Amino acid sequence: MKETVRIIRFVIVGTLNAVIAALVVWVLMHICRLDYMIANISAYTAAQINNFLWCKYWIFPLDKETKKNSIQRQILFFLIAFAMAYSAQFIFLLILVELLHLNEYLAQFLGLFVYGAVNFISNKMITFK
Repeated sequence: MKETVRIIRFVIVGTLNAVIAALVVWVLMHICRLDYMIANISAYTAAQINNFLWCKYWIFPLDKETKKNSIQRQILFFLIAFAMAYSAQFIFLLILVELLHLNEYLAQFLGLFVYGAVNFISNKMITFK
């Protein structure tokens, strides 16, 4: 698969994940009145369930001849990639909100870009290799 097609697919799935995350953040912060950090953790967890399936079968599909990783290994690596990407965006979020006093909703949105970049690189190079 051409890399441009893969990136376009990743952007499509990333947009869907962003919608899921934004909806969860909005519901938890606006309706349930929960703290922005709880909303953030919940939102990214919900989006990751969706993300794994799309990554495995549509963004980084493997044919049977080149398949190197078992499903258990892919899940493990996917969780490691998620932890790396989530940690990067969460630190970014904390810096924006706590140190720079940026609006919590805007900070959540900007964090999506940090998360997306780290997540794509990690999954491409490790999880679905």
